[in-house]
Amino acid sequence: MALRRAVSLLLRPRLRAPVPIPALSKTQNPLLPPRRHFSPLPPPPVPAASAVAEEAEEAFEAAKGTKDLLSAFSRLEAVLPPSDKRLALACLKLGQHLEASGAADPSRVLSLALRSLGILEATPNSTASHSDAVSLAMALHLAGSASFDLSRFHDALSFLSRSLRLLSPLLPSKDGAASGEERDDDAEGFDVRPVAHAVRLQLANVKTALGRREEALADMRACLDLKESILPPGSRELGAAYRDLAEAYATVLDFKEALPLCQKALELHESTLGKNSVEVAHDRRLLGVIYTGLEQHEQALQQNEMSQKVMKSWGVAGDELLHAEIDGANIKIALGKFDEAVTVLRNVSKQVEKDSEMRALVFISMAKALANQEKARDTKRCLEIACDILEKKELAAPDKVAEAYVEISSLYEMVNEFDKAISLLKRSLGMLERIPQAQHMEGNVAARIGWLLLLTGKVSEAVPYLEDAVERMKDSFGPKHYGVGYVYNNLGAAYMEMDRPQSAAQMFALAKEVMDVSLGPHHSDTIEACQSLANAYKAMGSYALAMEFQKRVVDSWRNHGPSARDELKEAIRLYEQIKIKALAFLSSENSAIALPEPQEKEVDSDSTRVAQQ
Repeated sequence: MALRRAVSLLLRPRLRAPVPIPALSKTQNPLLPPRRHFSPLPPPPVPAASAVAEEAEEAFEAAKGTKDLLSAFSRLEAVLPPSDKRLALACLKLGQHLEASGAADPSRVLSLALRSLGILEATPNSTASHSDAVSLAMALHLAGSASFDLSRFHDALSFLSRSLRLLSPLLPSKDGAASGEERDDDAEGFDVRPVAHAVRLQLANVKTALGRREEALADMRACLDLKESILPPGSRELGAAYRDLAEAYATVLDFKEALPLCQKALELHESTLGKNSVEVAHDRRLLGVIYTGLEQHEQALQQNEMSQKVMKSWGVAGDELLHAEIDGANIKIALGKFDEAVTVLRNVSKQVEKDSEMRALVFISMAKALANQEKARDTKRCLEIACDILEKKELAAPDKVAEAYVEISSLYEMVNEFDKAISLLKRSLGMLERIPQAQHMEGNVAARIGWLLLLTGKVSEAVPYLEDAVERMKDSFGPKHYGVGYVYNNLGAAYMEMDRPQSAAQMFALAKEVMDVSLGPHHSDTIEACQSLANAYKAMGSYALAMEFQKRVVDSWRNHGPSARDELKEAIRLYEQIKIKALAFLSSENSAIALPEPQEKEVDSDSTRVAQQ
């Protein structure tokens, strides 16, 4: 207190007027500057920067909710250097939390992922470890996921592909995974398989969005392999993985691949959850769809009814059960049980809202039953009601509406309303082109438009749609998908109508080559493609090749037995006709060269043979 008074007395005259200050002698101690707080204890030591950083890092690791994480991250960010690897890992953790919780815009998540990437990629390779590679792969996965959410699919594909390349060398071999051998100690015992699974699954989503369905299926198959190596044999999650892959195959109409996978899912869920579980009901509903695709309608109806029974026993209601009932009605229509189907559909229509999408689906199925009974007027009325409902839903659910328009167009086709069918398909195609995730459907719709235009004699309009459909379907389903073969066949028919037999022969040869692989050489559609190829060669005047392929048609129908007696008779008649024309051609040219006998053995590639000719 005395010191404080002394200071105040010295300062008081200084405030009034300046006074001269006597010079201090060397032995006189100057007064210390005043302090705000006075304490008999010494001031606390300033904490070291590393201790502050460690404390901030611990607080960030302990934070749980979004608000706490953001606050802790801001504190950590303030005390760490911009190139510190701990900051990269914090960006990664925060970005993963924000993505999982949906608490931030994808652009914020992408910014965090790219910041983490920038720091991790700057780490010298000489000091990088396996754990650094995993961190970098996870940052790339986060950047890919955020890019996917922002519809930047090509960026997402690049990030995720890089991530997979980093993880692949760190994955244990199948033998090692099965025996449980330890991975490299440098990886600190971290199992990279769950990370690789997440990357593969997101790659499948991106490739699906890009229309590359065949590649997406390969990634989903790899996901299943990883889950089989991670999860115990009786895991419920493993059963769901089997079902997801089965559903993916069913989406691309590969029902043969889908069937055993769905059966595995059903078997696993029955053994672990019991025969009356909801998961079993979902498996059986999908089995019904698969059996329908395989045209095994009795088995499809059995699975559908069992699925509905389980759902009702568990009190499952709402759209899921109604969809199952509509599926059951559609199966009954395929079995010719039209009255039963209509009764089911009328019951469903009483349970749905007036302008709901479900009601539109009910009227589409009702129209299908009526069209099969050749009640054209009632069919059109049902389709008009469905279209009126769907038109109001175009902005809210464009993908579902576009798919429904495709089905409605096929029913208009059944009642010979081709112009309406084409108009709806064009409308559907325009909607699908604006939906990146629906690229796999664009090829199918373009192919159908082309076929209907060809059917109605508008050949020149049909060709561009068919040519576009071929490229889109090859990108989505691969070059050997049977759908590609059908489009090639229709293109060949269009070129024949345009009097371009050489172009037609090329298309028919490609169609036959695809169908040989996808359907088999003795499938009726493959035989028809071979017949079309023989006709094209005949129109070109290449009688030797025409006879060769016509002979194959004869042999193929002969292998079908008595059920194909009429087809065999017609094939033999055409063979003889070609032979007569060939002999007449040789006679007119005064040629002594004998016609070669048609080869019994199939050539490796008909398209190669066409190119040579």
